Amino acid sequence: MIALKIDGKEIQARPGQTILEVAREHGIRIPTLCYLEGLSPRGSCRMCLVEVANWRGKLVPACATEVQEGMEIVTQSERLRRVRRLVLEMLFVERNHICAFCVASGHCELQDLAVELGMDHVTLPYRYPGLSMDLTHEDYGLDHNRCVLCGRCVRACSEVEGAFTWGFQGRGIETMVAPALGAPWGASDTCTSCGKCVQACPTGALFEKGASTASQVKRPEILEEVTERRPRVP
Repeated sequence: MIALKIDGKEIQARPGQTILEVAREHGIRIPTLCYLEGLSPRGSCRMCLVEVANWRGKLVPACATEVQEGMEIVTQSERLRRVRRLVLEMLFVERNHICAFCVASGHCELQDLAVELGMDHVTLPYRYPGLSMDLTHEDYGLDHNRCVLCGRCVRACSEVEGAFTWGFQGRGIETMVAPALGAPWGASDTCTSCGKCVQACPTGALFEKGASTASQVKRPEILEEVTERRPRVP
């Protein structure tokens, strides 16, 4: 076992566990967005940053950093609050997140984080990019205006469904998720219409066609359920 401290509390952890896994086992809240149980961690959103006090206060992503002997981890501080708030603001201003007109309003993880961090306005200028929607799929829709590039849809499609329909295209601020190498979603030969990508999406970027806002409640836990039901390879 590995001995460490989280917020001053002495904790025992198993080798190979991440900071986030250990924290959750002990009821310690660390905000996340790109992380989803059942999918591999990426640490791309940076919402789960924590401080390692005895590493000169280094900030590390909790979801992708394995625990080490003697770590002294801080999950809540004024510094972390400012960093998380800034990350959240940048996510909001990068695209067009207008909650009043979003199909996911009321059950959106990005919206929930704004409430948790007390973000009722932003201090950065909005980009207001002119982004399109892809409504070519028979059952689902893609709204790039709501996407936060968490990659959960990409990983759900490749790691759980095994279809590899989704990926990323473009660079930097122009990066977008794209099905079928940039072709319309409805024209994809690999999409199985399973809906796992839609369930994995934390915002209104991927949604079910014909469903009202009140019924757009997603079940991201289905990814872990499917993974756990599969037989283990010795």
